[in-house]
Amino acid sequence: MSKNKFGFGPLEDPPAPARRRRDVGPMGAAVREAASSLSDSTESLVEQRRQNAADAKSWRQAQDEGRVLVEIPLDAIRTDALPRDRLDLDAVAGSDEMEELKTSIRERGQKEPIEVFEVGGGYQLKKGWRRLTALRQLHHETADPRFAHAVARVAEGAGSRIDLYIDMVEENVIREDLSFAEMAQVAITAAQEEDQNAGELVNRIYASLHKMKRSYIRSFVFLLEELGEALVFPKAVSRNLGVDVARRLQSAPDAGQGLRADLAAVASPDEQAAVLRRFLDGSERPASQKPRREKSVKYEFHVGRSKVTARKGECRILSETDFSSVDRARMQRAIEAFEAVIDEE
Repeated sequence: MSKNKFGFGPLEDPPAPARRRRDVGPMGAAVREAASSLSDSTESLVEQRRQNAADAKSWRQAQDEGRVLVEIPLDAIRTDALPRDRLDLDAVAGSDEMEELKTSIRERGQKEPIEVFEVGGGYQLKKGWRRLTALRQLHHETADPRFAHAVARVAEGAGSRIDLYIDMVEENVIREDLSFAEMAQVAITAAQEEDQNAGELVNRIYASLHKMKRSYIRSFVFLLEELGEALVFPKAVSRNLGVDVARRLQSAPDAGQGLRADLAAVASPDEQAAVLRRFLDGSERPASQKPRREKSVKYEFHVGRSKVTARKGECRILSETDFSSVDRARMQRAIEAFEAVIDEE
């Protein structure tokens, strides 16, 4: 080491002071952890509240739009606010198709909801008469609590009467093979309630159908209004036959009286079709050959747990008994005894 003129070398730099360690103590660590946890918790709560608000908004919107399904006791659902679009509901209720629907619901449950609207502290049926009827029959037959409620979509409100008809027929036109007479009857009933022209209502109620099909419905509207109760089997009238008869009546209004007289005496859909075809051909029965007009009579009564409906050419028995389980020979003896009593003088 070199020395200066004073005889000593350069001074050495003093050693750097040791850096003080600032380790966090137990208390500091606990405070930091608590502060971090509180921050995370606050962010989670804010996010959860934001999500809850979004879910609540979506739920209210779904309720308003009728997308929320609820279970409603069958006794709380009425069906008298809106006439159904089928002319013979008793026949539908006792049909093979109804039995098939009941079998499906019995095995798989109610897969499609009905639609109702609130009125007077209860509910009125808007759509789904067949499903509701099937559930009621199943509950009556089995007393199974599974069939005591209907899965339903609750509409926001009843809306106008015409809107109710539109909703009803749009569902059934899509799902069911309705006859033109049934569709025409809807327009006639709606027109009577709203004091409007039935033919004009067809375009509004059946707006989703092709214009040619609406034209056919208007023809049947005229046919039903012109012939009234004389047309005993309106559902059995084919499209072409009904449209042609309606056109003939429109061109020759005076011919309606004679046609009504002939139709009032028919006993079957085939006889009715024959009368309508003769009317189109321009051939009418001589007055001496015209059958005597007979009033169609129908009555119902109960025997034990069975409901009996009697009309010309038909006797229907609705019962809790499973007739398919009855021995065929025994069933035949019962029918023979029934006929023997009926044939007694």
